[in-house]
Amino acid sequence: MNAFLIVGLGNPGAEYADTRHNIGAAALDELATRTTPMPASLSAHKRTNTLVAESRLGQVRVVLARTRSYMNLSGGPVKALSQFYKIPPQRIIVMFDDLELGFGEVKLRAGGGDHGHNGLRDITKALGKDYIRAGIGIGRPPGRMDVASFVLKPFGKQERAEVPIICADTADAVEQWVTTYEL
Repeated sequence: MNAFLIVGLGNPGAEYADTRHNIGAAALDELATRTTPMPASLSAHKRTNTLVAESRLGQVRVVLARTRSYMNLSGGPVKALSQFYKIPPQRIIVMFDDLELGFGEVKLRAGGGDHGHNGLRDITKALGKDYIRAGIGIGRPPGRMDVASFVLKPFGKQERAEVPIICADTADAVEQWVTTYEL
């Protein structure tokens, strides 16, 4: 199978929709607009507790997914999707909010650590380290602000104006990775 599983991390519920922690899910929504056919929306996949859409980026089959669990419990649903669609970790891309990158930076890397990100930690526990990480920079919290409070806060007015551009940059990077990847 030559498909990719692309997961946008975020927490479920309207109260988290515009927070830094959900930028991976927002980037997934942007990526979905570039697939053919473009899915009207992600549909519930009850066996894996996720929302999914099957489509194509160029000639490559992709499964777009968002877990319906909280971010810290993403590993089980991502592993279940991997098994259901028979997609190995080397062809799984996880888009997530990255405190280690400056605001708006995007970095894809194969393998590596979780950098303290609980969603990645849970996925690594379930899949191992061989999946692809698409970090989306949200910067560091100001002053002595608690990290958990920072990632669960909505973007500020200036940042919010840049989020669509950041999501487009992330979608560009993921699309390039998928369409030029050789196993």
